[in-house]
Amino acid sequence: MISFVGAGPGDPELITIKGRDRLSEAATVIWASSLVPQELLSHCNDDAVILDSAGMTLEDVLHVYASSGDSKVVRLHSGDPSVYGALQEQIDFCIENQISFEIVPGVTSVAAAAAILQREFTIPALSQSVVFTRLAGKTKASMPKRESVSAYAKIGGTLGIFLSGARPQELQDELLCEGSAFNKSTPAAIVIRATWSDEKVVITNIGSLAKEMATSGANRTVLVIVGEVLSGPTKRSHLYSPNYAHRFRKRSLPGTTTGRPVKERP
Repeated sequence: MISFVGAGPGDPELITIKGRDRLSEAATVIWASSLVPQELLSHCNDDAVILDSAGMTLEDVLHVYASSGDSKVVRLHSGDPSVYGALQEQIDFCIENQISFEIVPGVTSVAAAAAILQREFTIPALSQSVVFTRLAGKTKASMPKRESVSAYAKIGGTLGIFLSGARPQELQDELLCEGSAFNKSTPAAIVIRATWSDEKVVITNIGSLAKEMATSGANRTVLVIVGEVLSGPTKRSHLYSPNYAHRFRKRSLPGTTTGRPVKERP
């Protein structure tokens, strides 16, 4: 059995209980030392074989899967395996070779950033959409033209921009492209190594983004959050408003704010 486990953003306590249990049961664990803190390996049993994927090719990793037999293997991915995890090619291999596998979700660095920044990323009238994206970079051929940072900038909302720390000016230019819904004063946050022991956060705006990113000296494990949700005025959600009703609650009586639960039908 191959378990693709999301390690979370970095803090060893932010792995899920199921992910922790899979690590403790695994005979072999493949992890990326550059992306996952070594402290996560404290959940492994003493007899586990630990392989660092930083120096492995996909073929090396797949060989481990193919030769695992009935033993339990954990592929420990940073954050959540479904986000920039090169996961699908591993899934395809397991299906093609009839190898049993499962996926254990993890906490994304975007979720961690929201907690660090103490902001909700979907605020009524400011943003109801969160987009995970990146600059094209070396893997430009894999980026559909319609999914560039500039394309999403023209829509607005909240952007979580991964894998772009090494090209700060290019990122700023795309965010301020012609027709962008953003402007130089739009809030931005640079979150470096979210939840790691050496975490760093820089609060800025798009107009100063390139300068602040360059000054930070970080070009890896950098997440940039952009959007008015970072500091814009908040508007109350309808969900818990006394004047709003849904299948579980009636509107409050005039002059009160007390909840009136809907009685369940037999």
